[in-house]
Amino acid sequence: MGLLLDELLDVDLGCVPHVLARLAAELDADSRAILEVAERLSADQRHGLRPLPSPLPLVQSIARRFEATELDARDRELLTALALSLDGGLDALLEFDGRSAAVIAAGPLGEHVRLHAGHVRFADPRLSIWIRATTGTAAVAGVHARLSVIFRRRGDRVSEDWHRARASLEGAPESAVELTAIARQLSEAGHPERALLLAREAAEHAVGEARDEAHLVAGASAVGAGFATEAIAWFSGLYPHSAERWRLMGLGGLLVAQAFEQGAVPEVEPSALRPRTDDAADWCHWTRAAALAAVMCAERGERRAMRVWLDAVREGTARIGAERELGDPVIALSWLISGERDIDATVGSGPVAGGMLRALQAAMDGDVDLGLRVLARGGSGMSADADPFVPGFEHSPVVQAYRAVIEVLLLVWRGDIGLARDRLTRAALVLPVSLPLAGLGVVLARRLDLAVLGELGPYARALTAALPAGARIDRLVDRGIQSFLAGSFDDAAATIRLWADLGSARTTMTVPALDELALDPDGGSTPAPSIEPPEIALAQRLRVRLATAGDGRWRSECIEVREAARTLRSPFARARVETMLGTQYAIRDDHRSARIHLQHAERLFELCGATAWARTIRGRLDRLDAKEGSIVPAVDPLSACRAAWSLQLTARELEVAMCAVGGAANRDIAEHLNFSVRTVEVHLGRVFTKLDVRSRVELTVLAHRTDHHL
Repeated sequence: MGLLLDELLDVDLGCVPHVLARLAAELDADSRAILEVAERLSADQRHGLRPLPSPLPLVQSIARRFEATELDARDRELLTALALSLDGGLDALLEFDGRSAAVIAAGPLGEHVRLHAGHVRFADPRLSIWIRATTGTAAVAGVHARLSVIFRRRGDRVSEDWHRARASLEGAPESAVELTAIARQLSEAGHPERALLLAREAAEHAVGEARDEAHLVAGASAVGAGFATEAIAWFSGLYPHSAERWRLMGLGGLLVAQAFEQGAVPEVEPSALRPRTDDAADWCHWTRAAALAAVMCAERGERRAMRVWLDAVREGTARIGAERELGDPVIALSWLISGERDIDATVGSGPVAGGMLRALQAAMDGDVDLGLRVLARGGSGMSADADPFVPGFEHSPVVQAYRAVIEVLLLVWRGDIGLARDRLTRAALVLPVSLPLAGLGVVLARRLDLAVLGELGPYARALTAALPAGARIDRLVDRGIQSFLAGSFDDAAATIRLWADLGSARTTMTVPALDELALDPDGGSTPAPSIEPPEIALAQRLRVRLATAGDGRWRSECIEVREAARTLRSPFARARVETMLGTQYAIRDDHRSARIHLQHAERLFELCGATAWARTIRGRLDRLDAKEGSIVPAVDPLSACRAAWSLQLTARELEVAMCAVGGAANRDIAEHLNFSVRTVEVHLGRVFTKLDVRSRVELTVLAHRTDHHL
């Protein structure tokens, strides 16, 4: 999957991991077909903001794959019915065809279908795309009509209404109400994509208020799946002419979808949206919308807007009598996420107002393990508590993504770096992990890749490419960490200080950075409110103490820090303190003590899975052994040129450029970097453009001139 993500990024067709995983499943992992389909998708579809088209487009590689396939009329009709069915139930399809399962399996269709446990599926899912694209409209309508009759006899109202609506050329309003009702049930059960499919069909046939309800359910289903742009389109259909109750019911989902799409909460005055009636249901919907907006503002550090929305929450919960179950947990969650440590120990019920809030509070109290256990209970399916904050969305992919990101954050706080990265990678293949907490999942993906790989991997790069324009992540910190791990300590310090000068942008929930390098001229650390367990804050203070200790108090400081470091349970947090101890001892020519602390750091980094950090420490130890009294970066040919070009080129472009400067041919570069030759050519073209050269010869001359002058 990583290679496919890279290939798509290299041709500006980046997909978020869960979308690519879906494409791979529907295209039988055919990389050529995936590339061709990705070219036909919009950026919103590739970034998970709109659903994939159903069926996927028939591209050239799929057409070639089945161009010689011969099917008689009966077999083709059965395959069409399978392609159009909602669930591939075997009994209904056997009734449609009239043959037994044994006869079908033994005949020509046996190579194209798999029959198992009462269901039928395509042996090669690409055949479904080919069948639907090469079957005429009239034939498709006829199959839908026959299936509708079969499901009516079988008492399956959902499938009956679905196929009847699909068969109708003039509209089937009698089917819309039932389809909308089932779509709502599916959405609340955690199947938003299937719900969106039904609600979308219902909206095509509904009239009057039934149409408004279908739009509402479609929008809610799209939000639950993470399809923010799709949700906005459906909710927008309720404004401005629908009845107020429909607009208020969709208000919360619309605000969330806009924040996901734009990266910022819409600037709107809550009072302008306040219900104009005394209806309790209307006030309930308005209050929940205010609660969602408050938390979304808190995620983005927008405290002023958060306070305005929280005032609306207080007003609304007082009006509907929901202060305890909704108001108090939302207020506590908002302040906690925004960086406030001193909050009331209030929790609600459900996965967000209950589980997520309780887990974060436990971690803040110093018990990260308890926080992880709380999340595990919520994700086990054993807890069926309704959440007054996100009613109907408790099992949605978006809420699951929030839970997954918080779990990864807690694992990082506990020091399990390798496990955290594995968990986030698995979650990214099935969930929209870039949406929760203002992109915290993307920041974690980048920091974990740096800790393990020393560079950004394909998952982190793909997630970053999909961030909305309004989202802000601290890329300078990533650059500083990468330089630090590569041994370019001066560049790392300069980059982190520049980050501090620009305002120290960061998430309110602490992820590994290099804050101890962001020191003001007076030697103090740059203050910034953040949320983390007590020992993470302690480790940061210890590193700053070491970094700012003058020679006069160095001896006493290092003794106190060394003793305090032994209390740290996170191997990653302690390893970073040990690294600072080793570095400071080396600077003071105490090589024996430096070696002891650096060896401790290396073992601890290896223990927690931070292999890039461990590699860096091993390099320091090797250089300490080779040249006593000095910790210097390894010699890199054209190192000054590499550092200068890294400001203009991406990491992959830089590697290709340096290989080309070294005289390697395109084919050799492709083999060395595990690229295609075409990808190398694309990268070199971009390098030539950015550096204003026309050939490899000019590139080589520029490299040596740059290195000489720098």
